[in-house]
Amino acid sequence: MSDKEKNYTVGHGKPPEASRFKPGQSGNPKGRPRGAKNLHTLLDKIINERVVVTENGKRKLISKLEAAVTQFVNKAATGDNKSIQPLLQFVQLSEIRKEAANGGDSSLGEVDQAVVQGLLNRLRRNVSPEKSRKRSRNSKRNN
Repeated sequence: MSDKEKNYTVGHGKPPEASRFKPGQSGNPKGRPRGAKNLHTLLDKIINERVVVTENGKRKLISKLEAAVTQFVNKAATGDNKSIQPLLQFVQLSEIRKEAANGGDSSLGEVDQAVVQGLLNRLRRNVSPEKSRKRSRNSKRNN
């Protein structure tokens, strides 16, 4: 044994040098091979592939995602009830995201403000003074 091996203490986080992984050797040789694609990568690649579509007698290249969305919207436009509801949800989600991206500037129109004010008034009428006193007492006790 050399002096270096004699002074080296083996313990937690300090395996013997002979049993350590050699440089370039994997700790999990049967693990995922390099270059293997995960689901997100494969889906992204396939959805962005271009396909030829004939529209109004003209051929053009569009992505598979664009083709699928176009078919979905066209199906909803023909009156398919199974397509209308999800389409409206997608549109609503898209508007919310667009609004958030624009800084959340959601100034309400006069009609919208009247509706919100009416709802607030109705909620205030439904909360009686007794209920609000009980709530305030309970909140004081909890603090």
